[in-house]
Order: sequence, then C-alpha cells, then structure tokens
Amino acid sequence: MLAMDQGVVEEWLSEYKTLPDSAVSAYAASLKDKGALVPALYKVIRENYSELLEPVCHQLFEFYRSGEPQLQRFTLQFLPELLWSLLSVSAARDPHTSGCIEALLLGIYNLEIVDKDGQSKVLSFTVPSLSKPSVYHEPSTIGSMALTEGALATHGLSRVVYSGPLLQRENFTAQNRFEVLSFLLLCYNSALSYMSSTSLQSLCQISSRLCICGYPRQQIRRYKGISTRMAVTSEFLVQLLTGIHYALCNGEAEFGSKALDDVLYRAQLELFPEALLVGNAIKSTQQGAALKSNNKEGARSIQVEITPTASRISRNAVTSLSIRGHRWKRHESQEVSIDSEATLGGMVIPDISVTGVSSERMPNGDSLRPRSDGRTQPDGEALGGASEVSQDHRSHDSSTRGQEVRRQKSVRRMLENESSGSASIGRNQY
Repeated sequence: MLAMDQGVVEEWLSEYKTLPDSAVSAYAASLKDKGALVPALYKVIRENYSELLEPVCHQLFEFYRSGEPQLQRFTLQFLPELLWSLLSVSAARDPHTSGCIEALLLGIYNLEIVDKDGQSKVLSFTVPSLSKPSVYHEPSTIGSMALTEGALATHGLSRVVYSGPLLQRENFTAQNRFEVLSFLLLCYNSALSYMSSTSLQSLCQISSRLCICGYPRQQIRRYKGISTRMAVTSEFLVQLLTGIHYALCNGEAEFGSKALDDVLYRAQLELFPEALLVGNAIKSTQQGAALKSNNKEGARSIQVEITPTASRISRNAVTSLSIRGHRWKRHESQEVSIDSEATLGGMVIPDISVTGVSSERMPNGDSLRPRSDGRTQPDGEALGGASEVSQDHRSHDSSTRGQEVRRQKSVRRMLENESSGSASIGRNQY
C-alpha cells in the first residue's frame, strides 16, 4: 500500500471522530467528492494483514450504526469485497486474520434484522398474480387463464410469503454463514441504484471467483488466486444474480456477462434449480436486446420489454350487428344458389312475380312496389294497416320464404312444361 493512500485513510479516520452530530449530514454528502478515498479503502480491505484494516472496519460500522442513509450506503458499497475477504480467508483456514471483518458483517446483520424499537422484522412479499398487469405481462393477452386468476383475486386469495423473524448471530459457523451472507446481499441489492460502478464491478468479479475456484473453468478465466473450492448455496447465488442482472443493464455488460456465465456454470454443477431458473431467465432477456451498456452516467434501472396493451374488445367479438349481418349473408347465399339452379342448360329464367306487378329487389330480400304517387315502397308497406307488422324480423323472414317457395314452384312448372313439349315434338317427327 502506498504512503499516499495510507495518508488518505488516516485522515478519513481522524476526521469523523472530531465531527459534531449536527455536521454528520453535511459530512456524508461530501464523501462522494473524495475520489481518492474509495480506492484506498479497497486496498486496505484486500490486504488482510494491513494495520489499518481493523480501524477501517470499526469506522464503517460506526457509519452504518449512525442511521444516516448516505453513510449506510457508503458502507454497503464495500460489501462484495468484504464477503470475498471473509470467504477466501475461511477457505484458506486462517480465521484469525478476518476477525474484524466478521465483526463488521455480523454488526450490520444484527442491525438490519430489527426495527427502531428493537423488535424483530418480518419481511413480506406478495406473489405476483397473472390477473393483475405488471411491466412483464398484460392479463388480456393470456386468454381464459386471466378469468380464472381474476376470479381468485376477487376472493382475496392472493398469496403473501413471509420471511423472518431472523435470529441474532454472535459469530459465524458453517451452518449460519450463508444465511447471514444471503441476507446481507439482500440489503445490498435493495440499494443497488446508489452503488458506484466500482462496487458493481467488484460484485461481478467476486461472483466469478466464488463459482470457478477449484474447477476447470478457473484455467479458462486465468485466475491464479485461491484454487480451493468454496461452498455456496442456491439462495446465495440467487442474490448474486440479482446484482449481476442490475450490473448488466447499467454499464457493466462485460463483467456482468462473464459473471452470469460463471454462476450458471456453478449452478449446473451443483444442480441448484432456483439459481438455474433465475440465471437462464436473465440470459434469455439479454439475447437480442440492445442494452445501453455504455451509458454509465445515466439513470440507474433494469430494462424490460413492456407488452403492448391489447384492445379490450376483440375484433371478432360477437355483437348484435355481426349476427344481423351474418343472417343477411346467409339469405343472399340462398338466393344465389336458387339463381344458379334456374340457369340450367344455359337458359336464363326471368324473375316471376305472383301478382304480375314489376318490382325491384333490395339487398335484404324485400322488393320495392310502385305506389299511387309514383314512388316505390317495400313489400311490407303494401298494406297500410300491416306496415308495423312487416317490420318484425320473423314476419319478414316468413314472407321472404313464401316468395322463394312460390318462385321455385313456378320455375319447376316451366321446366316440366318445356320438357313435355320437347318430348311431344320428338314423337311427332319420328
């Protein structure tokens, strides 16, 4: 560690101790302007035998215990590097060099599992319902399934999952290590939008190291650090994937892609279904997606494709108008079939009127009859007293059907007469 970095860290340690309570907020806002402080603190954490490691961990815990949100985020940005230091020391079986790091992580954990009154927290998560729209789906595009989910949602059957209360821990053991670390990663993921690019890169790098150490892929990644395999859990990998997904969509595409592949590689070896499900889902969303990976200074977010809102009424919806139009088309098709039968043998049969009065056919099957004043009127208005009755669809259908029957009889009669006439002519000639 350079003397300049050491001087920056020592100044930072002494500055906070002499600070009054009223100036804590202003001091927290000024930390982002100290560009040389964060890299120097990373160097202290990575050197497990540094003399400044213990005072630095104590100072970071004081930051987190102060309750100031900006100071808490300042401490959380070093969480990935602290986790790696703890796990690497545990894998090397040299726990005496990580006592201060363990105390810092356990202190943050014990502060987060209780509220301001000292009562244990119970976290609740509502399972998403398909009947309610989200940034990932629209209920109208699912079909009949939305009706079933909607019926369940109206009865208040939405599922809520509870987590906690968690037990306080005084030291790390093989049984509770990843339970504590997974919860700490959950706290880190809740503040991802405030993390710097250096912290996101550190998260991706330690994810790759944890998943490939001791496996053949370590040679491919050319990592020459620890070669001992480190135990992980499925829940821990899922929390890592959450941060990796965020890093992928916010300027760290290169580091995030490698970390995602390495986590999936380890999940396949360990047969972790939860990690495989989340990792493959993230990987499928990245294929063919144009990520704005170069915009590191823009707004922090995770990109999703919003399903276009479908129209509430389908274009093929059955309405009274469509039923009426369908019935008219059926009548027209019947008239066309009758006309085709009437043109047998190339002989065109003219329209026959039973009353002998010429009329004009309308598209809906009515006919226009001449009136005394020279105008035409539909068949339904031929009789003044029956004008209202003819407006009924049933009476209209019966009158139309009767006209068609009379027309078919007259056509059949003409065909029989012609056939009998041609037969008699043939006998006379013979």
